Amino acid sequence: MIKTLKGTTAQGIQNAITAARRDVGAASGLVFTLVVITDLREYTSVLEACIDASREHPSRVLIVTNGAAAADRVDAEIHLGEDVPGEIISLRFQGDLTNHRESVVLPLLLPDSPVIAWWPGTSPVSLADDPLGSLAIRRISDSMGAADPIDALEVRARNMTPGDTDLTWTRLTPWRALLVSALDQYPSKLKDISIAAEVDNAAGVLLASWLDDRLDCNVSIDTTTKGPGITSVELTMDEGTISIRRSDGKMASYSAPKTPARKVALPRRDISQLLTEELRRIDPDDILQNAMKQLLRRVDHPEPADASADGAIPAAKGSQVE
Repeated sequence: MIKTLKGTTAQGIQNAITAARRDVGAASGLVFTLVVITDLREYTSVLEACIDASREHPSRVLIVTNGAAAADRVDAEIHLGEDVPGEIISLRFQGDLTNHRESVVLPLLLPDSPVIAWWPGTSPVSLADDPLGSLAIRRISDSMGAADPIDALEVRARNMTPGDTDLTWTRLTPWRALLVSALDQYPSKLKDISIAAEVDNAAGVLLASWLDDRLDCNVSIDTTTKGPGITSVELTMDEGTISIRRSDGKMASYSAPKTPARKVALPRRDISQLLTEELRRIDPDDILQNAMKQLLRRVDHPEPADASADGAIPAAKGSQVE
């Protein structure tokens, strides 16, 4: 069921939800309110991701966009029924109301329930200080949705507060699990870690920062491969080298000392899967915060790479050794 409201108010939207629920049945088990702040060009993919995520996390979803009309008004589209777990309300702000969106969003939040904010694309410099972000206890950005993902990740790191997270970190879950499992089998001291990823891949930079924070060894990254995403991680130790190489974004080859080489599934996941995973927790992520602090240390105080054959030291830009 889809109900469209033109030039409405928060009270009008709430009345429409109540009336619609008399026809399709009352919602139950809504666990939180998800406020999504997005551009119109991303609306369709965001709506699909919210519907998919709501199957695991029934919730009230408020999708906030800005329209191009000059009149000061709010248009709403309410999605309810069998095809939509929970409730999805799309809010399109027009005119001067684009500067006061929180005044409409606030009355629509579920009472006595957590609020989570998500920016699928461009996000404000400080998520916690944003008028809509300040309503949430958990704030999700996505540096990979920005024009310059690595710069966007650095902005997130410099302005991070407890409750902030980024889907760049969520993308690393399979890599982190595989690396932890590999290192558990080889407790010898690491000498060097090298990562390769495609150009502008923020996930590779964050993976390097996480490993640098957790392990006492040199971590370097090359962001000049063709991708997709992270293409390899090699961990050198006294016993030999653990190598994970992925060239197709789906399957990776895994080799380690005294272990037969094998294939492991390491697929890149779509935005629906990433959002669903991230919504499973609403507490601050201390491990991510530490990795972000290490990222800033790598940016602000880059260690020189080993001297090349002619004695020159390659330049370092941020956490990328060129």
